[in-house]
Amino acid sequence: MSQAPRALLTPAWERLVLGAGGELDRRLYTFCALERLQDGLRRRDLFAPASRRWGDPHAKLLQGPAWEKVRMRVCRTLGRSPTPTEELKRLGEQLDEAYRRTARNLPTNAAVRIDHSGRRDVVTLTPLDKLDEPASLIELRRGVTARLPRVDLTEILLEIQAWTNFASEFRHISEGDGRVADLDLSLCAVLLAEACNIGLEPLVRPDVPALTRGRLSWVQQNYIRAETITRANARLVDYQAQIPLARAWGGGEVASADGLRFVVPVRTLNADPNSKYFNADRGVTYYNFTSDQFTGFHAIVVPGTIRDSLFILECLLEQQTGLRPHEVMSDTAGYSDLVFGLFWLLGYQFSPRLADFGESRFWRIDPKADHGALNGLARQRINIARIAWNWDDLLRVAGSLKMGTVGATELVRGLQGGGRPSTLGRAIGELGRVAKTLYLLNYLDDEAYRRRILTQLNRGESRHSVARAIFHGQRGELRQRYREGQEDQLGALGLVVNAVVLWNTRYLDAALAQIRTSGGLVQPEDVGRLSPLLLDHINVLGRYEFAFKESIRQGCLRPLRDPDELDDLAA
Repeated sequence: MSQAPRALLTPAWERLVLGAGGELDRRLYTFCALERLQDGLRRRDLFAPASRRWGDPHAKLLQGPAWEKVRMRVCRTLGRSPTPTEELKRLGEQLDEAYRRTARNLPTNAAVRIDHSGRRDVVTLTPLDKLDEPASLIELRRGVTARLPRVDLTEILLEIQAWTNFASEFRHISEGDGRVADLDLSLCAVLLAEACNIGLEPLVRPDVPALTRGRLSWVQQNYIRAETITRANARLVDYQAQIPLARAWGGGEVASADGLRFVVPVRTLNADPNSKYFNADRGVTYYNFTSDQFTGFHAIVVPGTIRDSLFILECLLEQQTGLRPHEVMSDTAGYSDLVFGLFWLLGYQFSPRLADFGESRFWRIDPKADHGALNGLARQRINIARIAWNWDDLLRVAGSLKMGTVGATELVRGLQGGGRPSTLGRAIGELGRVAKTLYLLNYLDDEAYRRRILTQLNRGESRHSVARAIFHGQRGELRQRYREGQEDQLGALGLVVNAVVLWNTRYLDAALAQIRTSGGLVQPEDVGRLSPLLLDHINVLGRYEFAFKESIRQGCLRPLRDPDELDDLAA
């Protein structure tokens, strides 16, 4: 035991393991080694090569000659310096300037109050007041909505198909090129059945070949899957981006991320409990992105309510539309220092709405810098050495994510280490604290910035309200047992919501043109506050026909069903 490495001992263990004469206690040293081994595995500082759970999280990162070959190209693409000195100097200057600007504006910033009475300073931020709606906006909204045609949801899908031909993106699972007659009609019917959560029965029409039960079941099984829905959805998003009204709302550079919760009352492995959202049941979260043009451009289904920060980068990096958002807003659940760091490395701006802003920590790089009235807030110091020591690995992580050699969710799980971040994860988190502090200072100092974040998050929440109204069948519960079925059904829901958004946007744009042509006054700032998330003029519940054949009116019975068709009806 005299040769046992003592560097393994933490101060707490050292007091226990070392005797009065400096000799090691073998049994206590063994327990210390086991604890440090377990801690290393959790942090991913140690790993088992053949294990999926305890494997090396860095194995899929660019490394060796492959990394050296692309290193400079990654730095140029991301706008990052290959060495840490210049980058950290620039960050320090940005942070110092942000502190000075915010402190300078504090006397005129009525929304911010800093309490110096306690052991530490606490900042209080007054919530934003609701924006008043001018008479011109109210009149414009009334004018355009009154012009929107009344329409059935089925008609919207068919009209969107006529505009975009999104049905051409649905290919048979065998990847064959053959197309049956009126496939687009069958696809629209199946998508509607999935999105409204009503099953195929209300859509079946035995007298229409494209709407027979057999045809709809065949289309559902062979055409509706995640990749085809994703491609079709991209068509709608890209079409929306070309409409002048949508460009007045935004250029696609800003997005919000939020989760829509669904109870899953059937037995399934892909659902977890959460009493806050699912009561005594289990459920899933449909975590999705909404652009500043109101379109949903990517989503993922996760069991229960796993912390959103695990998935926010995956949705951003893997989306397949023409939009290129560089700023993402989220609620508090999407926030962590690690996410801030990864966003900064990749050149994105992360702008979460923090529910507990007063508890936020402000960090500094220079311990001697004078930040005026903010000195009491800037009590935490950034570990610059940790960032500099791991700088090349930080670039490798960013390059690997950008080039798609590693999945974002898989990487974030490994870096977080189940609450015990790896050394690399701690370095990224340290960098994220700088980015977070820059964000917090801008958030404090700029009311317009806070307003913009709130506006975009409200767009996502309004989109969820439309999705809830459409997903009305079976009490709004998701009853798919398997992850693939859940993804397909909620993907169809996202596609149909996008169809409603696109249809409304185009008709709102036409209504605005009519108002302008007739000499009406249209203020650009009022146009920017219109929304395509409207349902009052859309019938989403179906229609009931009160008509039947003359022979039945005269007392004749309907023909009995062929018993050989019973199995098909039960399918």
